[in-house]
Amino acid sequence: MTTHAAHHELISLRDAAERFHISVKTLRRRIADGTITGYRIGRLVRVDLDDVEDELVIEIRSARSA
Repeated sequence: MTTHAAHHELISLRDAAERFHISVKTLRRRIADGTITGYRIGRLVRVDLDDVEDELVIEIRSARSA
């Protein structure tokens, strides 16, 4: 029996775009350039919510906190 260690929360490109306030086109570009992994389920394309967050959400540190 095979177990998968990683759990993927796969969501549609539209839902991911709305959640992170970006365009679906941006997500498609990121999939094309390899920044984000896209998963095809039949004809649908999904992305892993954690993958999108890890790759696109970047903390900006202020000069005061340094």
